[in-house]
Amino acid sequence: MLQLKKPLACIDLETTGVNLGTDRIVEIAIVKLMPNQTKTSKVKRINPEIPIPADATAVHGITNEMVQNEPTFKQVANEIKQMLEGCDLTGYNSNRFDIPMLMEEFLRVGIDFELKGAKLVDVQNIFYKMEPRTLTAAYKYYCKKNLEEAHSAEADAAATLEILEAQVQHYDELGGDIQSILDFVGEDEIVDFARRLTMENGEEVFNFGKHKGRSVTEVLRAEPQYYDWMMKADFPQHTKQKLSEIFNRMMLKKKQ
Repeated sequence: MLQLKKPLACIDLETTGVNLGTDRIVEIAIVKLMPNQTKTSKVKRINPEIPIPADATAVHGITNEMVQNEPTFKQVANEIKQMLEGCDLTGYNSNRFDIPMLMEEFLRVGIDFELKGAKLVDVQNIFYKMEPRTLTAAYKYYCKKNLEEAHSAEADAAATLEILEAQVQHYDELGGDIQSILDFVGEDEIVDFARRLTMENGEEVFNFGKHKGRSVTEVLRAEPQYYDWMMKADFPQHTKQKLSEIFNRMMLKKKQ
């Protein structure tokens, strides 16, 4: 049994695509597990305000017609924020996709949603460490059931939470609480969710392009125009936000 000190919210998104900078959410499901083991869930269809490509519809089955009269993310953002506040977060590949995409949507509509203090448990990390497979295979392996309605956001989120609970039962070395799980699988030191920036030896470095592996502050000092280029280019908003924080911190030190 998962031993929780605060609520654990499992998130699954269906989207128009996988580009954090340009794609949008069309459905969000949140299944919340409370410390007393009770569960609640919320599912929202969302009008992404951009066309849903046919290849995305082929995956999740959601068409433009199905969301044309649904609320926009801006209209439901506060409701989603309230459900997630005070929770640790989990999901399947959530650290690399669902949470970054959700943060992008909050930033686009000007909603301040901070994850400071929240533990982020990506069930895929446990699974890949133990039994590298897909979500459907993970559900069959750990829960001994076939995953019906795969790529329905609610079904995927509910299945992912079941997998996490089963993994705790299956692997004694995970312990029973969120921190012990992260101690075992490792906790990502995240700068920006799109992973354009990473931490090395306590310093932010670029993780792409011609400056990959170089200190962000070192590059910005030598090439301030690189900052301007990134802020105007099609990078995710969260990447730009973190880059600005680094740039402003650098400029403040320069004045001191």
